[in-house]
Amino acid sequence: MNRVILWLGVACVACNANPSVAGSDWRARGGDPGNSRYSSLDQITRENVGGLRVAWTYHTGDAPPNGHSEIQATPVVVDGILYTTTPALAVVALRADSGALLWRFDPFANRERESHVNRGVAYWSDGSERRIFFSAGRRLYSLDAATGRPLPTFGDSGWVDLGDGLARNITDEYLVATSPGIVYEDLLIQGTRVGEEEGSAPGDIRAYDARTGKVRWIFHTIPRPGQFGYDTWPRNAWQTAGGANSWAGMSVDTKRGVVYIPTGSATPDFYGGNRVGANLFANTLLALDARTGKRLWHFQTVHHDIWDRDLPAAPNLLTITRDGKRIDAVAQIAKSGFVFVFDRESGRPVFPIEERPVPTSDLKGERPWPTQPFPSKPAPFARQSMREQDLRTLTQGAQAAATRLRMLRNDGLFTPPSLAGSVVLPGFDGGGEWGGAAVDRDTGVMYLNASDVPWIAAMRNAAVITPSTGAPRTGPAVYTTFCASCHGPDRRGKDRAPSLIGVGARLSPEQLHQVIERGRGFMPSFANLPEREKQAVISYLLGQREPAAAAARAGSSRPTLVNSAKSKPALSPYEFVGYERWRDSAGTPVIKPPWGTLSAIDLNTGDYLWRIPLGNTAASGATTAGDTGTEQYGGPIVTAGGLVFIAATTDARFRAFDKRTGKLLWETALPAAGFATPSTYSVRGKQYVVIAAGGGKLGTKSGDAYVAFALPD
Repeated sequence: MNRVILWLGVACVACNANPSVAGSDWRARGGDPGNSRYSSLDQITRENVGGLRVAWTYHTGDAPPNGHSEIQATPVVVDGILYTTTPALAVVALRADSGALLWRFDPFANRERESHVNRGVAYWSDGSERRIFFSAGRRLYSLDAATGRPLPTFGDSGWVDLGDGLARNITDEYLVATSPGIVYEDLLIQGTRVGEEEGSAPGDIRAYDARTGKVRWIFHTIPRPGQFGYDTWPRNAWQTAGGANSWAGMSVDTKRGVVYIPTGSATPDFYGGNRVGANLFANTLLALDARTGKRLWHFQTVHHDIWDRDLPAAPNLLTITRDGKRIDAVAQIAKSGFVFVFDRESGRPVFPIEERPVPTSDLKGERPWPTQPFPSKPAPFARQSMREQDLRTLTQGAQAAATRLRMLRNDGLFTPPSLAGSVVLPGFDGGGEWGGAAVDRDTGVMYLNASDVPWIAAMRNAAVITPSTGAPRTGPAVYTTFCASCHGPDRRGKDRAPSLIGVGARLSPEQLHQVIERGRGFMPSFANLPEREKQAVISYLLGQREPAAAAARAGSSRPTLVNSAKSKPALSPYEFVGYERWRDSAGTPVIKPPWGTLSAIDLNTGDYLWRIPLGNTAASGATTAGDTGTEQYGGPIVTAGGLVFIAATTDARFRAFDKRTGKLLWETALPAAGFATPSTYSVRGKQYVVIAAGGGKLGTKSGDAYVAFALPD
């Protein structure tokens, strides 16, 4: 009975949504299959945007009260129903005009809970059949859009294992999907996120049958013998190499049947001595036949990546005018601050791209590619080099920063990682990031935001972890030796590493053990750490009085939490020291502002229309756009009403700008920082703009809210 009422409630919402309103839905994460992030809605305009008010707020209720969580999802809205994800990786369906909950699906109701970010869902329909696809852990789910129940005809009772069908068995390796796949006809084309360390899973692209979950085609991003690109890797690299995965999302030209797929770096990220060569198809924009997976063309944006320069966002499809000719183009932003623009059909660059010599490495065995591609236009949207005069001088740590800069290797954009440490600008998180860009389909103008702060890449000789000959190290000693450089000596997290305060509320002892054994995301595996020391650091992280460590010191034979993986010898002679944003003692970037920007680029000409700082770091909580900018996560959308909407900043503000001039027209405070990309839609003729306020990055508080805005009736 309840199921029938639920279905009728959903059906009524769909009936009343008035789908005849042009562009009323936001049917994909990027607004449309081409990821334009553009809406033809124009009820909210330059003239009336100042009247926006909160229409509704939905609290997910599953963010840990004292722990770290995030919401990075962009809601999908179809026929008056909003579908999105929560910090705990549940999927919810809400009435898009009120935020009222219609249904909720928890993928961990009957299994061990996992945690990772999720950037939304994919929607598919075929007549009366409507499905929601999303991923949690290694499971790719297919849910009935009307009820939220897994569809038993899809895979194994409503889900498939993302590890199935890869080039090799990856039972013990990290594999999730943080971004939703892209729908084309009756296919879901899906990428994955894998580890960053040596021995990580490969990044094969797969197309699943939307009804059954069966793999219809697979594209090997690390080529096998006889496949194009095989000679750009060491012989038989496909059997052991990892990465070259598409974690950022994809775009599809539904008219041509072409899917455009950006890929990330090969692993390990920062040392490539064991993967000599250009390493196709890592760091590549791929154009594949969406029905078959056949390669049509490709362009590699970084050869033999040792800088973690993944392509960070789905490309944007648009049409531009160049030399009097209309060109269907695809534009790909990069962490480096470049925008690469190609003819969508032929793959020819719209603006010339030059291969320029770059510095070589001083690490033994490393062989960087001698040249890298530099587009002639547009100019970079973030700084790519710094000198002493670029440092902030009116700070207490200015002299220390200048002294350190002289000690670091600093040879420009492609400075290789080094033992001394190397300047990385833009930093490891860009430049461009997963929030991506928006393009105005009417004008060919791209709108994109960027972080603009330096990081440091330092290497060290690989640690040799051998069984202790004396007393095992205590939990605090293990943490200080192996964990503190990334998570901080106070366990509060920094840069890309999350806080470990209260980690017991998010991960069980068994899960912590698994992370130490296998690694996760940016964290390498510590499988070779003696088992007693693994137990000791787990006890320390859980705030116990080291029962495991005490037992270890006494030589106890206490059983392990899970079966220990077989130790893997380190193959690389070097390892990465840890992710370090270069900040002063006050936690402020050492470089002069702006530290974050919003830009408008006319892709017809490659010229900038405007660029402004985005965000404010003033301790006073100033409510203007400010002149400092902040680091950014999440991206913009653009509307026919003449507006660019964006949150993304650490100051927890949501803003609207005049798309012609960059003038700030409206802003409001959010309950937490909006580190996500908004969406806009219309229900019964009323336009809404919704943003996830989840915070949780860059030292900001975590939140659990979706907030929708509209003009008063």
